Amino acid sequence: MAFDRRTFLGSTAATGAAVALAGAASTPAAAAPQGVEGSGSLARTYAFTVMGTTDLHGNVFNWDYFTDKEFDDKAHNDVGLAKISTLVNQVRAEKGRRNTLLIDAGDTIQGTQLSYYYAKVDPITARRGPVHPMAQAMNAIGYDAAALGNHEFNYGIPVLRKFEEQCDFPLLGANALDAKTLRPAFAPYSMHKLRTPCGRDVKVAVLGLTNPGIAIWDKANVQGKMTFPGLEEQAAKYVPKLRSMGADVVIVSAHSGSSGTSSYGDQLPHIENAAALVAEQVPGIDAILVGHAHTEIPEYRVKNKATGKDVVLSEPLKWGQRLTLFDFELTWAKGRWSVAKVVAKVLNSNTVAEDPKITRLLSDEHRKVVAYVNQVIGTSTQAMSSADGPVKDVAIIDLINHVQAETVKAALAGTEWAALPVLSQASCFSRTAAIPAGQVTIKDAAGLYPFENTMEARLLTGAQLKDYLEYSARYFVRTAPGDAVDPAKLTNAESIPDYNYDAVYGLAYDIDIAQPAGSRITGLTFQGKAVDPAAQFVFAVNNYRASGGGNFPHVPQAKQLWSNSDEIRNTIIQWVKAKGTVDPAQFASVDWRLTRAGVPVF
Repeated sequence: MAFDRRTFLGSTAATGAAVALAGAASTPAAAAPQGVEGSGSLARTYAFTVMGTTDLHGNVFNWDYFTDKEFDDKAHNDVGLAKISTLVNQVRAEKGRRNTLLIDAGDTIQGTQLSYYYAKVDPITARRGPVHPMAQAMNAIGYDAAALGNHEFNYGIPVLRKFEEQCDFPLLGANALDAKTLRPAFAPYSMHKLRTPCGRDVKVAVLGLTNPGIAIWDKANVQGKMTFPGLEEQAAKYVPKLRSMGADVVIVSAHSGSSGTSSYGDQLPHIENAAALVAEQVPGIDAILVGHAHTEIPEYRVKNKATGKDVVLSEPLKWGQRLTLFDFELTWAKGRWSVAKVVAKVLNSNTVAEDPKITRLLSDEHRKVVAYVNQVIGTSTQAMSSADGPVKDVAIIDLINHVQAETVKAALAGTEWAALPVLSQASCFSRTAAIPAGQVTIKDAAGLYPFENTMEARLLTGAQLKDYLEYSARYFVRTAPGDAVDPAKLTNAESIPDYNYDAVYGLAYDIDIAQPAGSRITGLTFQGKAVDPAAQFVFAVNNYRASGGGNFPHVPQAKQLWSNSDEIRNTIIQWVKAKGTVDPAQFASVDWRLTRAGVPVF
């Protein structure tokens, strides 16, 4: 049955506990009882499968709205819930519908123009508004539970609450607490019964954990409303409780990677990627569905320190590219079920066709969004591409920075900061972004900035900017003079993603990749003169970076001069509309370059 948040919150006020039962009236399992030798008696067994997705990011169709064509990448992956639905149907047919559960590990309602459209253009929060496409698809597929991701909070709590209301399954977040009462703001867990052909029903608990970084990344939306303690802390609180409630199996759905690292340094006491630590430190967990990190981990075993038992972790690749399967074998003995074996693997969604049930269900929404993104908003005098953006100063990244700097300068006009120079930061968010020569559409402009970031202005000194650039330049692999240069192998040192390498617009500088990280920035100038360490600059920066995302120095502590609630993506679209013509000659220049011992790499 559907989870009723109001009932849950009412019960937590009195008892702090809630149970959402699923499959209680299920038909007997298809598998016949099996004999297992053990302790001189014949034990009985039961097998079931938990399927998992994560980081769907608004993908229903195998479609890229930024290019307006079928999704494809170098590995020929496919994306979307329509593909996942086909895989789920196959697994259910093989295992028996009542011997399966389907869960998700978060980041569901942000990421594509489909999800953006129903948050901002035709919002689900409007009076008699539409049902979110992700809710429609996930309801139709039959999800049993989903953990909250950090991107669930990008559009504000009202949109999230409306999405929650539209889902036929609970959104779980044991470490998403009401800031005033410190009680759960969402259901911490759900409990599901699977009927077996022998012994009593199997009770499967799903504990949902979200990312503490929400407190930083979506500070504007959650400050004073919700607080997000660490994953280990809340798991240690709830897992014993779930066992005492009779859970035979405990699964954690965690929107948290497994690396044990944080992108926000020591700004929070809680670890961003804590899934493996939860497995290691909290006894009583059988498996963890991992999310957030956008990596593929078919199976990863972590030994629990207290019990010595393996906890099985699996992370399916983002956007519906993979489906995780946790296969459980349970044994009935001495009046109880116990887990005898857990294995995990992932299925590739590019091996199947889209489920026509899902594509038919949302065909109207898809057509609306395709029409929306193809609206012409201006023209460009020449084509621009981000393909070389990670290693060269390219015009398309300059466009983002120019729009940001111009917007901030206009916003500060007439203030005490108006005379200060305005600089800007931007990353190569997508290596496939492009602005064509001729007509420019919404999808072209939006493709430059696939994230829902907003803009701020912070006050920095020349010395702080130098530190900032040095930190950013860690992104490049150290390459000695004379060594062969392969552009594909120069970047992402220390696994730093493209979105955590910033180019700063308004300054000129070289990055000497022959030098160690921290000693790479040379020739730093502003308007042809060496940057004075004490000079003050206005820095146009996105809210992710300003709130500590990427752990860049100085910016989170710097004085905020201005902020804006509109997405940078929208600012770019409105700028193109207002200008009518995009001419790189008016804003693009090569102001930074890679060098080795003073010799340009390119």
